[in-house]
Amino acid sequence: MKEIKVGLIGFGTVGTGVVKILQKNSKLIESRMGAKVILKRIADVDLKTDRRVRLRPGVLTRKAEEVIKDPEINIVMELIGGIEPAKTFILQAIRNRKHIVTANKALLALHGDEIFRAAHQCGVDVNFEGSVGGGIPLIRSIKEGLVANRIQSIFGILNGTSNYVLSKMTDEGKGFKEILKEAQQKGYAEADPTYDIEGIDAAHKLTILIRLAFGAAIQFKDVFIGGISEITPVDIQFGREFGYRIKLLAIAKVDGGKIEARVHPTMIPEKHLLSTVGGVFNAIYIKGDAVGPTLFYGQGAGQMPTGSAVVGDLVELGRNHLIRASGRRVPLLSYQPSSIAKVPLKKMDDVVMPFYMRFSALDRPGVLSKISGILGKNDISIAAVIQKGRQIRGAVPLVMMTHEAKEKNVHQALKEIDRLGVILGKTMVIRMENELE
Repeated sequence: MKEIKVGLIGFGTVGTGVVKILQKNSKLIESRMGAKVILKRIADVDLKTDRRVRLRPGVLTRKAEEVIKDPEINIVMELIGGIEPAKTFILQAIRNRKHIVTANKALLALHGDEIFRAAHQCGVDVNFEGSVGGGIPLIRSIKEGLVANRIQSIFGILNGTSNYVLSKMTDEGKGFKEILKEAQQKGYAEADPTYDIEGIDAAHKLTILIRLAFGAAIQFKDVFIGGISEITPVDIQFGREFGYRIKLLAIAKVDGGKIEARVHPTMIPEKHLLSTVGGVFNAIYIKGDAVGPTLFYGQGAGQMPTGSAVVGDLVELGRNHLIRASGRRVPLLSYQPSSIAKVPLKKMDDVVMPFYMRFSALDRPGVLSKISGILGKNDISIAAVIQKGRQIRGAVPLVMMTHEAKEKNVHQALKEIDRLGVILGKTMVIRMENELE
């Protein structure tokens, strides 16, 4: 049987998962692939930690160059994460005519253009299924399963940490800081959770999805990003009274020839499937013009789910290049390079959607009329109002849900409202999506 020799750079959590899968399911992979995968070299700076996997003598090395320059290794898996030295290692491997498997979403979002350009020049492939959605076969579905469709919209719960925090806050009524601490204790959140809770990780993934789905040369810096750290149990409860749940959503839409690209806390109807996605799970809701709405659901991170995606990429490369030698069967970014274009992005100020607003107002006559007058002056109409008698820090919460309004108009109105003497503190605003299609 033909042998395919591969190398691994990064023997951390996901790298260990890859080794476990290759060992546990070796016969299964051989029967499906028609070749035997030989893990020839693993490079990592830490060779002392016990990963609880058995390796042949001589497999481990501290030098990534021993993987990159080995003439027998056909495929290099980069699983160290971060920007450097991962970027350097990948480019070196590409120049040495190695095919690449990576799950590095930050690197691809920020420097993907350079990496894919080098891969085109050297005639190698870069597979990255594990970079978005962990074990969910999402990227391959967009590149192949939905190839007949003009993608119209993407709504994604792309970060398990933030989804866990919001789910627990919703179910238990606890505050953000308390739930985040629990998530850290359980290993669901990093010691520094900034990338997760502030939407940066989800924005990295959305950047990749937009390139694949729309053939758009979008840059990470163009994505609007908002996090969940200011979400309170009060807003979650009011949202539920309106029939909504709060999720950190990654959203991409085509509207009038322009692309909306944004990540932020979003109120979505409780009846929608995405509102039921709890814990650390991910879900991506994609609508195509032919297929209609589709939902991809599963574990978006973790040792074995992401390891599953990495091994799947490895097998695909082996089939395409090393067994049948058919070459690049599918374009790296779904579209032919000549078809990838700079598509104009819709400015966040011009995005139109409904809004949830919670005002901290003094309990005095005429407050509602003052607020509604300012909103109306800015072309914002009110869909529903909840006013409770309970006080929060000396003020009564006045909650409104608006009809669709322009983002710019909302900001202008709130600047004026928050200057009113009857308003105590900054107004809480959460964007809404009523029709996730």
